[in-house]
Amino acid sequence: MVKMRQYLVKWQNLCSLVILYLILFYVLEYISNYNNSYMKDVSKIFTSIGKADCPLYAQAERLADTLQRTLPSFRVHKIPVLPSEWERWLELTCNKNGWKHEESPLIWRELVEQGGKGMLLGGYNEFVDHCQVYYGVTLTIPEDEVETIVAENLETQLSLIAEEQHRLSLIHPCNVWITGALCLTSQILIPFLLSDEAFPDVQTVALHLLHLRGDAEDMQMLKSDTEDLALGLLYRVTVHTDLEQAFHEAHVVILLDDFNADSENESDRARRQRVKKLSERYRKYGRLIDGRADKEVKVIVSGMSFVNMRCSLLVDSAPSINSHQFVAIATQLVNEVRAVLANKLCVMPSDVVDVIVWGNISGRFVIDLRWAKVFNYPGAIRVPPTFSQPVLRVLYDRKWLETEFKPLVHQQRQALLSNTEREAAISATNGILQVLKAWHGAYGPDEFFSVGITCTDFYNLPHGIIISAPVTCTKGKWSLLKGVTLEEKMLEELDLCADELQQEMGIQLQDPVRKT
Repeated sequence: MVKMRQYLVKWQNLCSLVILYLILFYVLEYISNYNNSYMKDVSKIFTSIGKADCPLYAQAERLADTLQRTLPSFRVHKIPVLPSEWERWLELTCNKNGWKHEESPLIWRELVEQGGKGMLLGGYNEFVDHCQVYYGVTLTIPEDEVETIVAENLETQLSLIAEEQHRLSLIHPCNVWITGALCLTSQILIPFLLSDEAFPDVQTVALHLLHLRGDAEDMQMLKSDTEDLALGLLYRVTVHTDLEQAFHEAHVVILLDDFNADSENESDRARRQRVKKLSERYRKYGRLIDGRADKEVKVIVSGMSFVNMRCSLLVDSAPSINSHQFVAIATQLVNEVRAVLANKLCVMPSDVVDVIVWGNISGRFVIDLRWAKVFNYPGAIRVPPTFSQPVLRVLYDRKWLETEFKPLVHQQRQALLSNTEREAAISATNGILQVLKAWHGAYGPDEFFSVGITCTDFYNLPHGIIISAPVTCTKGKWSLLKGVTLEEKMLEELDLCADELQQEMGIQLQDPVRKT
C-alpha cells in the first residue's frame, strides 16, 4: 500500500513536469512567432520620394535596391519627382501627414498593415543610420555610378511625362459647359448628358460645371457625385466658381442661370437692378464664348424667365459665331399648353402632339393649334391608338379657346412655380435633351418642334431678335418649318410679341439689337 502511494506521487510529479514543459514550449513558440511577425511588419514597406536629379536620392535608391535583394521582407516604393515639381510635392505630402521636412529625399516607413498612416524616417542620413542599426548593412557607392543613376532618373521622368502628354493629345473630348451648375435642372441633366443618347458620335465628354460665386464645398460634392456615376463616356469633371477658364474650347454650352425674384414683395427698382445684373452676366458670357469657344459651338439657353432676352444677349455679344448656333428652349411652355389641352380633351398630355408656340417664351406668346393632333380621343367613335385627329376638329368649344385657354396656360406655369418654389427641372431637362438629339440627327426632316431661334427676314419682324417658332433640324442646321403661314390675327399678335422682346432688350442694352 505504501509502495502504491509512492508510485502515485511520482506519477503526479512527472505529469506536472510534462505539463510545465508543454506550457513553456507553447509560450516560447508564441513569443518567437510574435517577434518574427512583428519584425516582418516593421520592415515591410518604405517609401522614398526625392528630386530626380538629387544625388542623395540616387544613393538612397541604390541602398534600397540592395536591401530588397538581400532581405525578403524588405520593400521600398520609389517616387522620383521632377525638380520643378519637388517643392509642391514636398509641401502637399508634409501637410497631409503633419510632417516637417525640407530637403530631398523624404523617406518614411509605411504602417498601413498596423492601421497607421506612416512614420517619418527623415532624409538620406536617417535612412542610412536605420539600415546600419536594424539590418547591419552599409553601402559605399562610386560617384560615377551615382551620376549615372541621377541621369537615368531624370531621363525616365521626362520620358514618362512625354508619353502621358502624347496619350492625352490623342484624346479629343467633347467639352460641355453648364452654367448655374448647382441648380436642380443641372443635377437631373448631368447623367443624361453622359450617355450615347445625347452625344451618339462622341467618344468622351469633358464636363465643366460653372456656378458663379457658388459654394466651393457644394461644387466639390457635385463633382464627386458626377464621378461616382462611373459612366464610360465621362472623361473628366472640372468645377469653376469664376470666369477665369470659362468656355475654353467649348463645344456645347448650356446656360441655366435664371432670374428668380427674391420675394413677391420685391420692388420694381430692385427687380430691374437684378435683371440688369443678369443681363450684364449674359453679355459677359457672350464675349467669352466668342473669344474662347469652338467656332462650331452649340449654345442652349433654358429657364423660366427672360429666356429670349438672355439668348439675344449672347448672340449680340458673340458676333464671330453663327447666330443660328444659339437656341432658347421652349419645351416647358409647349408642355404646359399640351397639359391644358389634354385636361380639356380628357386624354394624357403625351396624346397631344405638334403644338406650336410663337413669340416670347417667358412673356407674350401665340399658340398655334392648326397642326396639333390628338391620339386616343374618347369621342363617340373609338379609333385605334395609332390614329390621330386634328385638335381643332374635336375641340368644338371655340369660346373656351378664345377666352379661357391662354389664361389657363399662364395659371399652369404659376401653379407650378408657387407649388414647387423652383424651376420646372424635369421639363427643362427634357427640352435640352430634345434639342441636343435634334442637333445630332435623331429626328427626321418632317419632325418639328418649337424653339427660340434668331429671326432673319421672317414676316417683317425685327432682325436679330430671338423668337420661338416651329423648326426642323437637318444635318445640324435649323430651318423654319416649310409650308407655315400665319393668319392676319396671328401676325398682329406676333408683332406684339416682337415689341415686347424689343422693350426687354431696350431696357437692358445701351446698344441697339445687332442686325444680321
